[in-house]
Amino acid sequence: MQINPAEISPEVHQAKMRFGIVGNAPALIAAVSRAIQVAPIDLSVLITGESGSGKEFFPQIIHSFSARKHNKYIAVNCGAIPEGTIDSELFGHEKGAFTGAVSSRKGYFEEADGGTIFLDEVAELPSTTQARLLRVLESGEFLKVGSSTVQKTNIRIVAATNVDLIKAVEEGRFREDLYYRLSTVLITIPPLRDRGNDIALLARKFASDFAEKYRTPAIQFDDSARRLMMQYRWPGNVRQLKNVVEQIALFEAGSQVAAEDIEAYIPQNATIYSPVVTSQGKTSLHSYDDEREMLFNMIFRLQREIEALKALVTGASTGAPQLLDAHHGASSIIKRPAFDGGVLQVDDDSNEVREVESQEVSSMTLEDTERETIRRSLERNGGRRKATAQELQISERTLYRKIREYGLE
Repeated sequence: MQINPAEISPEVHQAKMRFGIVGNAPALIAAVSRAIQVAPIDLSVLITGESGSGKEFFPQIIHSFSARKHNKYIAVNCGAIPEGTIDSELFGHEKGAFTGAVSSRKGYFEEADGGTIFLDEVAELPSTTQARLLRVLESGEFLKVGSSTVQKTNIRIVAATNVDLIKAVEEGRFREDLYYRLSTVLITIPPLRDRGNDIALLARKFASDFAEKYRTPAIQFDDSARRLMMQYRWPGNVRQLKNVVEQIALFEAGSQVAAEDIEAYIPQNATIYSPVVTSQGKTSLHSYDDEREMLFNMIFRLQREIEALKALVTGASTGAPQLLDAHHGASSIIKRPAFDGGVLQVDDDSNEVREVESQEVSSMTLEDTERETIRRSLERNGGRRKATAQELQISERTLYRKIREYGLE
């Protein structure tokens, strides 16, 4: 589901335009609106969301819509500063406080007095620094490293993390009192996979920006490419999408990009799909488990046919009528049975699958049968992969992967 742009408030439109935020997913619009609402009130804000989801834009929105907007805004990546120097970076130090401290130095909290400080990856702060930060939040007071003089600062703190801080508190890695101080207001940024059509909008923007910046022919995404992008999980979120689109824009410049083109730029072990928003606006779950189940059903049906033909050709008497009966009833979908190396047969009365002894194992393995099923379907459909995927009731992505795996190009 997407929000109609006409229904978005002027303030949200302004924030989106100013900070280059693309998309109309309800969760995204709600996060932007929440940031604007809390901006005028000097409360601490905690922003949570997966890595690469765009958390860094929201402290800037809060600062620019607050009364502090004309004062300093400083962003600090807590995970990028060594533990031994982070106190000095944040709070400053006096001359001679440690080896190499040849002069006094102001810290970020002193430099940003009257403004806003953004603490990214706040969960990476060491425990001693957490205690110092708690004091700043409670009283606005801090001590420089190597000093006994208490200093005051008038600062607003916005923090962000991709870590589950509740779990970190339970494990003793993060102070509980600091968590509640930081999370006076909580803003959650949705992952890209939950943003529906925003994925296609972002991909088009990244492709256009790349073509304009480097003066290359623009690429276009066809329907299969858009479907694949909306089905893929995007574990790296917007950052990963931008990386993939820019690679495609470089190496496929001027092309009409299809699903198989995109697959070459997505990690081969990425097999997790996400909820997909259908054209009716409903969400349907798409996973490899469902596809695998359907594929195995077809494989087992084909294997029973092979066993029936084998029994007829060799004149085998045992099991042949059962296999033929199973073949006649093969149009119904069966549950995937346990398989441990034996041949599968179907009981006449119960129509249930059972295993026979391993000495009757067909010479064809499951992989052989799967390869043959796909090969035959490709032949029937004149090599058209989309039609083949529909016949096999699997996604085109799965079919492309299987074709490469079995050398059926």
